[in-house]
Amino acid sequence: MSEVSVIEVKNQSELKQFVRFPMDLYKNNPYYVPSFIKDEFKIWDVKENPALNYSKSRQFLALKDNKVVGRIAVIINHKEEKELGIRKVRFGWIDFIDDKQVSKALIQKAIDYAKENNIDKIEGPMGFTNLDKAGMLTMGFDKLATMIGIYNHEYYPKHLEELGLTKEKEWVEYEMNFPKILPEKVEKFSGLIAQKYKLKVLNFKSKQEILPFVKPMFKLLDETYKHLSTYTPISDEQIQTYREKYFPFIDKNYVICVVDENNELVSFAITMPSYSKALQKSKGKLFPFGWWHFLQAGKKNDRANFYLIGIHPEYQRRGVTAIIFKEIFVRFTSMGIDFAETNPELEENKSVQVLWQDYNPVNHKRRRTYSLTINKD
Repeated sequence: MSEVSVIEVKNQSELKQFVRFPMDLYKNNPYYVPSFIKDEFKIWDVKENPALNYSKSRQFLALKDNKVVGRIAVIINHKEEKELGIRKVRFGWIDFIDDKQVSKALIQKAIDYAKENNIDKIEGPMGFTNLDKAGMLTMGFDKLATMIGIYNHEYYPKHLEELGLTKEKEWVEYEMNFPKILPEKVEKFSGLIAQKYKLKVLNFKSKQEILPFVKPMFKLLDETYKHLSTYTPISDEQIQTYREKYFPFIDKNYVICVVDENNELVSFAITMPSYSKALQKSKGKLFPFGWWHFLQAGKKNDRANFYLIGIHPEYQRRGVTAIIFKEIFVRFTSMGIDFAETNPELEENKSVQVLWQDYNPVNHKRRRTYSLTINKD
């Protein structure tokens, strides 16, 4: 039996193999959605990824018979340690063929890295920050992935569990057939709440008008989710990075902002047309022809994805969601959206999950991170 060797990524050629491996592993898989290749390279460039300023990381490739058969990245987020007192090695970008020798060798690298840094816990898959992709798919292997979700083979979690890793955190995702008629409760309360608290929905005439609200949106995210375990505040540098990464795909009609009488943001929702099939057709590249598939997906699409939603704590139990969902209903109906899919939501985050209760949500995907406490002996 051939031996598995693991090498550290040290040069551009090896980084290219690291980035492209999943595209080879999932070739012809109808559910896998590739990431933008260009963005994947930027993740490991300190000039492009501000998280590298307070984190350290290494990337590894698993080889068998001189062929790449797996990959893994290991990360230590010093900001997480400083602000939350959490010391762990995050592992992510983990992919491997259905060979237990390979998965074992990759996880061993995460264990070794933890020992080198006197850390007794590893957890993954996860990225550098809360807004990076996280969670290994454990249900929904026959569902089309989204642009911000990880897709993996069904054997992945089985391998990790056999290696002794156990569930750490769980995320749920929902799919909804968008209603043709607005629920009476939403219709009734949206107007009453807007009038009572002097709130209004902003109507953006161009994408440029959204820009002044980008930073307030992220700050509102901090306020919305700071009570959740492991949540760390988003830095200004990260805000700029995410704005540059995702703003080109934003459609003004899919962004909803609710402000008070002083024009202060109290709630927002960012949705997008589903770009999954466009990414599949473009094979992770915008050029030379990928842009065409994205253009078409933006113009004509029956599916939308919820990406971010934020509600100021002072308004979370005051019915503001009725305003948001009435506006979403009006816009989705005019654009021919029949299906909507949520982003991954922590299983414990019931306050977000209750938002969908009037739309007959179906829990169609689950994902989790796995952890292992390391014996230092």
